[in-house]
Amino acid sequence: MKDTWIDRRSFLRGLGAVAATSALAACGTGTSRSAGGGAGTGSKTLVVRNSGGAYGDANMKAVLEPFMKETGIEIKVINPNYAQMLAQIKQGRPQFDLIDNSMIDFVKFAQEDATQQIDYDRLKSVKNADIPKNLLTPTAVGKNYWGSVIGYRTDAFGGKKPNSWADFWDTAALPGSRGLQHVDADIPELEFALLADGVPMDQLYPLDLDRAFRKLDEIKGSVKKYWDTGALPGVLLGRREVDASTVWYGRLNDLIKQGQPLAYVFQGARRQSNGWAIPRGAANVDAAYQLIDYSLRPEVQAHFSEIYPFAPVVPAAYKSIKDEVAATLLGAPQNLETGFDANVEWWVGNDEVVTKRWQEWARV
Repeated sequence: MKDTWIDRRSFLRGLGAVAATSALAACGTGTSRSAGGGAGTGSKTLVVRNSGGAYGDANMKAVLEPFMKETGIEIKVINPNYAQMLAQIKQGRPQFDLIDNSMIDFVKFAQEDATQQIDYDRLKSVKNADIPKNLLTPTAVGKNYWGSVIGYRTDAFGGKKPNSWADFWDTAALPGSRGLQHVDADIPELEFALLADGVPMDQLYPLDLDRAFRKLDEIKGSVKKYWDTGALPGVLLGRREVDASTVWYGRLNDLIKQGQPLAYVFQGARRQSNGWAIPRGAANVDAAYQLIDYSLRPEVQAHFSEIYPFAPVVPAAYKSIKDEVAATLLGAPQNLETGFDANVEWWVGNDEVVTKRWQEWARV
């Protein structure tokens, strides 16, 4: 796995590998599980799948360990990829009870009928919490915001700075090299090209592909690097290999704390979310619901954001977050109007066409 924040490209590539991993699924992952068949009482251990790395460490510290202490439920964390998960689910014996993944990936799981319908009556933390409706889907519950924004060097443009995607594209007014995300990292950044071309945020979807690629043509000569891992934009900006780049928010935080002349622009941010889903055939459904509910408590949401730069989806969480910290979170009330939510259904339905076209465009 190249990155601990999102592994969407590996997820999509795994679609074609599901059959080949059936044997792996049959062997399981080494966990001791009974064949509970989803009854909710088949295992005393709750097995949670997440992507690991720094994200997994933050979840353990802010969510999982306090949950275990409060409930006495033991949690085991594993990191199988999409193909492995889907193969196990289709065989009826998943070696995990709860999936922590991006909401865009859960659309694919739902299309495969691999995840259970969420019983919202079992989630007290959701009631009257004002969680955005697009994060409360039939088969998945959003829990954190992250997103893509403009990152730039504050010493690069003679006192000027990019305030929008139109500025990012304007290499005459703000000369210098640029970095854009490679399709291997996540969904292509077509929305940013359209925003730079004057499309209002609330009129982006369905995306006009011809218009987006025409606008990408304008900046292509200034793109020095198409980055394919979340850490790379910080490296490129830190070494001044590029003067401005798209970046997953939070990736520059440590460099900024070290005194490097870097900053973000939230205007035009593309928000995405991580969330929870319960696989069909899960052995410990009751505990899975308990953990989902626990993770959506305002104080738990706030604690996680103190450790890792993902924003709460529960508005009440911001009451206990310092103003200076909340100002830096994409999901904070004061920042919601600066960005937009990626239309996950549109992307899942059009990903193959867009990916092929992007790859052809990048090679020319």
